[in-house]
Amino acid sequence: MQPLHILLLIAGYFGILMLISYFTGKNDSNEAFFKAEGKSPWYIVAFGMVGASLSGVTFISVPGWVKDSQFSYMQVVLGYLVGYFVITFVLLPIYYRMNVTSIYQYLNNRFGIVSYKTGAFFFFVSRVLGASFRLFLVATVLQYFVFEAWNVPFFITVILSILLIWIYTARGGIKTIVWTDTLQTLFMLGSVVIAIYFVKDELNWTFAELFSAPEIAPYTKTFFMDSFLDKNYFWKSFFGGMFITICMTGLDQDMMQKNLTCKSLKDAQKNVLSYSFVFIPVNLLFLFLGALLFVYAQQNGIGVPMLDGKEKTDLLFPEIALNGGMGLGLSIMFLLGLIAAAYSSADSALTSLTTSFCIDFLGIERKEVKHQKSIRKQVHIGVSVLLVIVIIAFKYLLDSSVIDLLLKAASYTYGPLLGLFAFGIFTKMQIKDKWVWLVAILSVAITFFIGSIPPEYIGGYHFNYELLIVNGALTFLGLILIRRQKN
Repeated sequence: MQPLHILLLIAGYFGILMLISYFTGKNDSNEAFFKAEGKSPWYIVAFGMVGASLSGVTFISVPGWVKDSQFSYMQVVLGYLVGYFVITFVLLPIYYRMNVTSIYQYLNNRFGIVSYKTGAFFFFVSRVLGASFRLFLVATVLQYFVFEAWNVPFFITVILSILLIWIYTARGGIKTIVWTDTLQTLFMLGSVVIAIYFVKDELNWTFAELFSAPEIAPYTKTFFMDSFLDKNYFWKSFFGGMFITICMTGLDQDMMQKNLTCKSLKDAQKNVLSYSFVFIPVNLLFLFLGALLFVYAQQNGIGVPMLDGKEKTDLLFPEIALNGGMGLGLSIMFLLGLIAAAYSSADSALTSLTTSFCIDFLGIERKEVKHQKSIRKQVHIGVSVLLVIVIIAFKYLLDSSVIDLLLKAASYTYGPLLGLFAFGIFTKMQIKDKWVWLVAILSVAITFFIGSIPPEYIGGYHFNYELLIVNGALTFLGLILIRRQKN
């Protein structure tokens, strides 16, 4: 597929998004931008959340991760399911009862202004990194397969990607995203199903052989129960996945902002439960696709693409889809799935970061009404520029699978949020609010030190995503130390 054809496809796709934005952005108000006026149908939100939860990282990086980790990711996914139940029955009732726009307003009511700002700050850092990880992956694919042939610099690719998102989210905000997510989820799931079908046919396998062929067996080990010291040990992955979901969805303004656009708490709960059960088979599809891709690559002498002198398994799926000789149909569906997967998370991240900065840091609701809309638009531009800078920096800093790095980063940045919310919900203690920021920073620093200890110094133990639990526990303990004594 020629680079020009890819650009035309991208232009057509964004034309559809602009059309959706036109109809959903007619009411260019802050209420529509931040909360979609509280009128989103729960089933539309649920379907769109599948794509938002998966993102471009899952679409590209999970299949590429199979080579090193087999199907061990499913252990994390099973933990996700339990995490969604906690969100449904513990967190959502709190948010709806308080009628919040930003979920970190809970911390202000429970502890005070410093706790509120600390929680919002850690979300902001977390989401900037998370959105940048996802967009970096997509920009890398576009650069490798399209713009490199025209000698377009990487930073131009990044700027164009962010600019397109900014254009169709500038007016409608979360109201637009609820509907664009639905379209993007449809394209992404259709793409992976069609890719599996194409590769299966090229391998001359039946559907039964997808699960039983001896060639696929080396990639499909799912449960790792041999040693507690192992990085992929089941219970470490399971509980890590559970707390990752609680933090990266339930304590994340980006993900919860969509849920809070539902008409009622009951609708929001139906939404979360629906997409939590869909999440398991969908991730299994991506892992099977990854195994098929590596089998196909071996049988056809296709090497893992190299980028900047390093092997990038994240690029194997696009390499086979675009250059593997399986026809134009697979190339088109792959690109539609890639674009949809990437922008379904990136557009909502841009909107939620704008929301958080306006509500949590600027207190936009206390500004003069005539200035509120212009403040929101200025922040929207500022956040876009910030994402461009961080993504470009990642080109020179990242050297591992993007999904692995994304989950590791979450272990450090979401830990203080986990500790703060857990302390607020499960205890009745009050704290000395002015010291919360120090507790949070020390927790991250100690967790980073623990995670950096070489395994041979601690009996061969390999830390993985359970560092998030450690980080949250340290924050919780720190809050106990600064609790107020009762009168």
